[in-house]
Amino acid sequence: MERPLRMPAFAGMTIKGTECSAAMSQIERHTISVLVDNEAGILARVVGLFSGRGYNIDSLTVAEVDPARHLSRITVVTSGTPMIIEQIKNQLSRLVPVHKVNDLTTEGPHLERELALVKVKGTGEKRVESLRIADVFRARVVDTTIESFVFEISGSAEKLNAFINLMQPLGLVDVSRTGIVAIARGPEAL
Repeated sequence: MERPLRMPAFAGMTIKGTECSAAMSQIERHTISVLVDNEAGILARVVGLFSGRGYNIDSLTVAEVDPARHLSRITVVTSGTPMIIEQIKNQLSRLVPVHKVNDLTTEGPHLERELALVKVKGTGEKRVESLRIADVFRARVVDTTIESFVFEISGSAEKLNAFINLMQPLGLVDVSRTGIVAIARGPEAL
C-alpha cells in the first residue's frame, strides 16, 4: 500500500506516487497590499509569517504612506494555489498592527510598476546601441562615465526584464530593482 506524501507548501494536499493533483497546477501569482501601523518589527512579522509556513515572496516593498497616522503600505507579490493565497490573506489579517489586506489581483483592475537602475559598460558601437535601446524603452541616463552608463527605467516587470535582456550582450554590469509597487484603479482608497 502506497502512503501519501505530505507537501508542506500545499497545506493538507496529498500526492500519491508521481501523480500530481489538479490543485497543484493552479498556482497563481497574486499582488497583495497590506496597510499596517508604521512600527518597529512589523516587516519582520510579515516576512516571518511567509517563511514560517514555507510560502515564497517574489517581490516585497514597504514605505510609509500616511505620516500623520503613521501608516505604511506593504506590497507583497507571491504565488500559490487559491487555497494558499486565501490562507496568506487570512493570516495577514490576524496580525495585530494590520489594518487592511487587499488582494489586488482578484479585486479588479490595478496598476503595477517597478523601478530599476541598470549599469552598462561599453564603448563605441555598443555604447551607441545601448543609448538607442534606452530611448525606445524610455529609460533615462542618470549617470555616465567614458566607459559606462547607469539607466533608470520604470514600468511593468516584463518591460524591465526585456530591457535588461537586451542590455546583456551590450555590456550589462549590474542591476538593482525596487520590487513591485501596486495600487487599485478607481477612486477608492486602500
